[in-house]
Formats: sequence, C-alpha cells, structure tokens
Amino acid sequence: MNSPAARWYHWNADDLIVRVRVQPRAGRDELADVVGDHLKVRIAAPPVDGEANDQLLRFMAKQFGLPKKQVLLLQGQKGKTKALCLRCPQKVPPGLDVTRPG
Repeated sequence: MNSPAARWYHWNADDLIVRVRVQPRAGRDELADVVGDHLKVRIAAPPVDGEANDQLLRFMAKQFGLPKKQVLLLQGQKGKTKALCLRCPQKVPPGLDVTRPG
C-alpha cells in the first residue's frame, strides 16, 4: 500500500506522525493508498462543523489500536491535507509499512 520512497510518515520517539489527505463524504471510512507524500483516507462524514475531522480521529484511532484522545490533529483543521500524531500506536493496519528507524 505504500512506496518506500514516500515519506508520508515519520516517528518522533514512540509517536507516529502521519500526513493524510482526506476525502470526506465517501461511501465508507477506509484507508485508500499512499499517494506521493500522504496517505489517502476516505471518510463518510461531511466536512461540516468538524464532523469529518472528528470521524477521521475516531477512525485512525481504531485502525492503530488507540483511544481517540491519543490521536491529535496537528495541522489542517480546515483543509483536506492534515498532519496527525498517533501517540504510541499499538498496531499497524495491514498493508501499511511504518517501520521505525534503527
């Protein structure tokens, strides 16, 4: 699902920082693919009153085995391109290679 040349994520100690491009109003919530320097994520919620952002945080928390409060929106409150911090992820979704350095 991702290219070794793509730098859509990096580790900051135990935290995983990911760049995502959100497609709101999708048919369902799903991880799509790595495109360039971001992970494309489809979210069913509309981009109204923060609904899509809230659903994105819940979805990513579930995918990485975290409580929602451990997924932080760092950048992109109003845009489609966002930066998220996943605090000490417990699992990695199948198909994603987010190898830690070292």
